[in-house]
Amino acid sequence: MPLPLYLLAMAVFAMGTSEFMLAGLLPDIASDFDVTVGAAGVLTSAFAIGMVIGAPLVAALARNWPRRSSLLAFILTFAAAHAAGAVTTSFPVLFATRVAAALANAGFLAVALTAAATLVPLDKKGRALAVLLSGTTVATIAGVPGGSVLGTVLGWRATFWAVAALCLPAALGVLKGIPGGQLRAEATGGPVLRAELALLTRPRLILVMLLGALVNGATFGSFTFLAPVVTDTAGLSELWISVVLVLFGAGSFVGVTVAGRLSDQRPGLVIAVGGPLLLVGWLVLAVLADRPVALCTLVFGQGALSFALGSTLITRVLYEAAPARTMAGSYATAALNIGAVVGPLVAATTLSTEAGALGPLWASGLLVGVALLIAFPLRTSVVAGRSAEVLQ
Repeated sequence: MPLPLYLLAMAVFAMGTSEFMLAGLLPDIASDFDVTVGAAGVLTSAFAIGMVIGAPLVAALARNWPRRSSLLAFILTFAAAHAAGAVTTSFPVLFATRVAAALANAGFLAVALTAAATLVPLDKKGRALAVLLSGTTVATIAGVPGGSVLGTVLGWRATFWAVAALCLPAALGVLKGIPGGQLRAEATGGPVLRAELALLTRPRLILVMLLGALVNGATFGSFTFLAPVVTDTAGLSELWISVVLVLFGAGSFVGVTVAGRLSDQRPGLVIAVGGPLLLVGWLVLAVLADRPVALCTLVFGQGALSFALGSTLITRVLYEAAPARTMAGSYATAALNIGAVVGPLVAATTLSTEAGALGPLWASGLLVGVALLIAFPLRTSVVAGRSAEVLQ
């Protein structure tokens, strides 16, 4: 894999850390700004919604910019938003910085996904995506727990400063490693924006975007609410929350790495095997979550299966949207983050039911089950499409 892919992954690591780090910082933020934890929680929703809306919007605005310039602008905007958030004493301003950071993140990821696909041969998009998404998985392994510890020791503002600092070497890497000027497809006059947007009417593209959103919704629905499962259901101390999150992140890294080698040539195999195993895993985890050893083992496995299946489906989005040379990455980003918005909302509704802390796990199983019910009768369409000769 070319070096620029790893430089892009470094930026994705910083951005992934920011997206997930608030889970451990909300109580301190709420106390600092004299708001409720629930009110502080809108910062998380603002970021996710900004990602969904921002991906196609910002990608459309930046479609004619040179690739390196746009990536660099997004990283520096993201860093500036975190620096502003670290010094503000106004909650509305902090809210605004989260929206700005989300838009920059969405724009960067949309452009980076498209760039990653153009840096490798046609039949290696899945491996390129795996390298890029490894930044997110490493963020869940190291960035989020590290940010939580830093916030505990030095305060939540220190975590914001740390994320801003992480962006600087990533910006330098993009500046040095991404070719300047426009890509060949752009320079020769790619399809007009209307034609790229028209691809969203393609049934196969809609199908794989829906499946990606459902699987990702299941992933983030349970990931968001793992803490009460660890402390309330399994009866472990709060220190074990970070351990369980790290296990989930480690599993996700394994899953996205393995799937990266299969999602180009054998996506049907990943979906056919990984989908049912992921469904069964959520249900078994809901039943055995009160047993610490089973909890830790299953969390690792679910992290691996979730990201293996999810990254494969997002790769399918890139294949189906390939004619949209500047917007394909935004469609993949939107599918990824629609799940990140909807999944936790669905999971949250189960917390007040008899299922309690286990409700999100059952909800995740339901979301994966719906995805499988949709995918099974249409399985040929899911893995068909551009470059089908290497995908069968």
